[in-house]
Amino acid sequence: MAKKSTKKNKTLEATLWEAADKLRGNLEAAEYKHVVLGLVFLKYVSDAFENRRKAIEASLSDPKSKDYIPNEDRRTRILESRDEYTRENVFWIPAEARWEALQSKAKQPEIGVLIDKAMDLVEKENRSLRGVLPKTYGRAEIDKRLLGELVDLIGSIGFTEVDHGADDVLGRVYEYFLGQFAASEGKNKGEFYTPRHVVQLLVEMLEPYEGRVFDPCCGSGGMFVQSAEFVAAHNGRRSDISIYGQESMATTWRLAKMNLALRGLEGNLADSWGDSFHDDKFPDLRADFVLANPPFNDSDWSGERLRDDPRWKYGTPPTGNANFAWVQHFLHHLAPSGTAGFVLANGSMTSNQSGEGDIRQNIIEADLVDCMVALPGQLFYTTQIPVCLWFLAKNKKNGRFRDRSGETLFIDARKLGTMIDRTHRILTDDDIAHIAGTYHTWRGEPEAGDYEDIPGFCKSATIDDIREHGHVLTPGRYVGAEDLEDDDEPFDDKMQRLTTRLIEQQEEAVRLDQLIAANLKELGYGE
Repeated sequence: MAKKSTKKNKTLEATLWEAADKLRGNLEAAEYKHVVLGLVFLKYVSDAFENRRKAIEASLSDPKSKDYIPNEDRRTRILESRDEYTRENVFWIPAEARWEALQSKAKQPEIGVLIDKAMDLVEKENRSLRGVLPKTYGRAEIDKRLLGELVDLIGSIGFTEVDHGADDVLGRVYEYFLGQFAASEGKNKGEFYTPRHVVQLLVEMLEPYEGRVFDPCCGSGGMFVQSAEFVAAHNGRRSDISIYGQESMATTWRLAKMNLALRGLEGNLADSWGDSFHDDKFPDLRADFVLANPPFNDSDWSGERLRDDPRWKYGTPPTGNANFAWVQHFLHHLAPSGTAGFVLANGSMTSNQSGEGDIRQNIIEADLVDCMVALPGQLFYTTQIPVCLWFLAKNKKNGRFRDRSGETLFIDARKLGTMIDRTHRILTDDDIAHIAGTYHTWRGEPEAGDYEDIPGFCKSATIDDIREHGHVLTPGRYVGAEDLEDDDEPFDDKMQRLTTRLIEQQEEAVRLDQLIAANLKELGYGE
């Protein structure tokens, strides 16, 4: 009974993941990821097509409908009219590529070839998907029996919300699987995925209600999905934000394209993948919000080819670490009143190597650092190192919030978070609300409440304070020690009590030492 109860409590995503993982066979997680996620996407576009088809059919067949057409042959022609789908932003899916057709042949040995052909047909019929879908299912390395079972498994996932609303099951499955694959690929891999709770914190802090949202190292597109969810949660429209993203890895760029399409999000991820430093796809873009999680301490970014790049306004970044290249790339792409929030390794707050300290000092003296957050360790699948969040503001007196010129908020959140297993920690919704709420009160947002420094957690500091600390941005240096709860015991009484206890413990230590020495002597040791 206990076993049955545990299974019942699992989410749909977790149950599906367990089943899908059992069908992996000999494939590495990094390869299997594309097999599974490609099928989830194909199931999504096929379901969306079928839902639209049913809606058209119902309208054409209803004598009370203004679209009613009594002639059955004509209704059939309209049902197969491509424009009826694309004008509603539904991908046109050729008959051979529809999920029902594929699943009916899931047990056939040529299922891999059929899926590849389906992917090819979908791409040819939908310009925005060209070059995006995986077409490697026919490879010999993929066990066709297991592939057929995987098709059946994914075929069991319902498509319960045509309008990509709160119960967007396939979207949730896609994101859950991304996270699980990141965990499976382990250290130094899985960089395509930023844990959802970290993305949620960045988004809740910046509050991208409307405007251009840019992520120049967008991975699988989690920043955009979360931003869209934020807008929807605040009764905004999906069109309130414009999405721009760039990704250097071809396979990851494809995952992001599918992720956006699967969520019904329109975004500009450029025509292809590309390196943001050496092939900036959006040289003229000035974004209202930059959200990013760049690779940590990247030492292989070919910075020697960019020594005179105009983006290095605050100093030329070292060739052995791209951290401050990323920071300046973000600043370069910010609109005059834009704000940026991004993840970096903790070393970015203190490093003075190879000119990094000078760059950080110049950015601080330009009054661009709005807030620094120290996070607890073990939040990422890819690394165990502790990380921090930087928040930059191009203009701290832009009128949206109070004038914060010359001020920076420091938040030490290292004690927050909850361990979910032996090596991984998450930030809970309460943790996120606590951190973001502190930032919002400090910024002076209406109805956010009044800000107060909290020893051990947050401190509003001036540029002079930061200068005194040698332009080091570690929050722990500023927030001080946490206040201990006052026990109302008079100081003199407490000192007398503690001194008496110390003397008693010292006397007991002497007694125990003498006892041990006596015992050793009886055993023939010691003097």
